[in-house]
Amino acid sequence: MLLQAIDKNGKPFEFNEDNLPAQKTVLYFYPKDNTSGCTKEACDFRDNMNRLTEYAEVIGVSSDSIASHQKFQQKQGLNFTLVADINHELAQKYGVWKEKSMYGRKYMGIERSTFILDKNGNIIKEWRKVKVSGHVDEVLQTLQSEEF
Repeated sequence: MLLQAIDKNGKPFEFNEDNLPAQKTVLYFYPKDNTSGCTKEACDFRDNMNRLTEYAEVIGVSSDSIASHQKFQQKQGLNFTLVADINHELAQKYGVWKEKSMYGRKYMGIERSTFILDKNGNIIKEWRKVKVSGHVDEVLQTLQSEEF
């Protein structure tokens, strides 16, 4: 599955899930660029990148376009890859494309979720319905634990 992405320097490339980095990957799904919760989560990953990169590469995924990702990355100074899952292929594969409800209106969207993948792309830890506050610390603690 080839998807459009931008690297930590804002350079576009084709993301291929079959070519994950040699180390672990933190693959986190978020609903929308430049919204309050998604911005907080992205900035938490950004601010902890020095501690995270010792253990894993961080990749953020939403259904926003590359242009939206580039603006989000630039505005927030994000230092990790963002994948544009416009057709929801990756979200569906990981089971995070869900029916949601706001103010009585039902719609489809990404359920905030995080996965730690091994170098072969196997899920070794997952968090569903993530609450943003403290989440990055929890991911880091998991990566630092002896079982990883």
